[in-house]
Amino acid sequence: MGKDALTALGDISKRCRVQNGRFFGYVLGSGEPVAALADLFASVLNQNVTAWRSSPAAVGIERTVVSWLALAIGCEGFHGSLTGGGSSANLMGLAMARESKCPANETGIGSRTPVVYASREAHMSVAKTVALLGMGRENLRLIDTDDEFRMLPGKLESAIGEDKAAGRTPVAVVATAGTVNTGAIDPLSAIAELAQEHGLWMHVDGAYGALAALAVPEKFTGMNSADSVSLDPHKWLYQPVDCGCLLFRDPSAARHAFSHTGDYAKTLSEDPLESFAFFDESLELSRRFRALKLWLSVRYHGTKSYRDSIRKDLDSANRLAANVEKHPELELVAKGELSAVCFRYKGKHPEEDLNQLNAAILKRVIESGRVYLSNATLQGKFCLRACIVNHRTTDADIDAVVPEVLRAAHTQRL
Repeated sequence: MGKDALTALGDISKRCRVQNGRFFGYVLGSGEPVAALADLFASVLNQNVTAWRSSPAAVGIERTVVSWLALAIGCEGFHGSLTGGGSSANLMGLAMARESKCPANETGIGSRTPVVYASREAHMSVAKTVALLGMGRENLRLIDTDDEFRMLPGKLESAIGEDKAAGRTPVAVVATAGTVNTGAIDPLSAIAELAQEHGLWMHVDGAYGALAALAVPEKFTGMNSADSVSLDPHKWLYQPVDCGCLLFRDPSAARHAFSHTGDYAKTLSEDPLESFAFFDESLELSRRFRALKLWLSVRYHGTKSYRDSIRKDLDSANRLAANVEKHPELELVAKGELSAVCFRYKGKHPEEDLNQLNAAILKRVIESGRVYLSNATLQGKFCLRACIVNHRTTDADIDAVVPEVLRAAHTQRL
């Protein structure tokens, strides 16, 4: 690699600083070192964790890790598998929902009109999933939210009633446990009651927030009523990418959606352990040994360390929100229930100039290379957004954010 290329990589690293305590741009875990070492071991072992008979120890470790995760978020007894991330977990969860409520694997959807419900703050992967499953983005109903960006159950119930009256087939509702913009948690218990009443599959997109149930379980009441839950240990358990997870209540629903085995892959054993195969319950056939890093890091650090680190991230978000509120030039637009903080610079500028102004401020903050923020648009307001899911972040890192924003705002070129 040439000198110019190395210099360019250095510049990118300086600006992105993904493993730095001041990287607040996205919901991206900080790469815990013990897990990184385990990732090296996994690559050396090169196990294909597809079925017990091909990698018995690796399958055993993954099933153990899945049971840990289910217990950690209050869903003890759920089954599941590790995935590439929350998007693939959402895809599999809604594939199970479609096949459970509107079977299409054999004959296709046909003339039926399956409908999926999610809030207007739902992750973009939900719309992608609905399209990929052949249900059509037009049949994704985006439900209005309250002032805290949480789904309104009354609006959901009305939408379900309208669709039933029109002859459409309500299939699933996606409740979000930590929206990507603000960290809002939908009213899980109320949504679960509606899903049960109307015969819908309830999927919880907890890729960002569900693992915070280790630290603040009271915020996630009702999550254990879901049929499936996505979560990402490579976010709030600080694992190296990739390490997502899909949990589900009923393994038979997973097999109904995904089991389609060629003759060469069938087992002759009738023993439940020896005949177990992840490919019967998921999209993937070839699968890397994702579980080793999570198993080893939890064994090394202990669950309490993760619980304490998540609480520290939550406290850091509260600290940042308080810092923003101390400055009359800044406006706190949203501080959700988790670790995302959205704010903007106002100064004495007219409202119509603020979106463009804050976009310019964000660009300058990122170019400085000292703090990395992202953006969100909330109720028409372009916001600066910080999300803290990093075990390296300190109070000094948090306290650097507001001065950087004010410095960029006061730059003459703005």
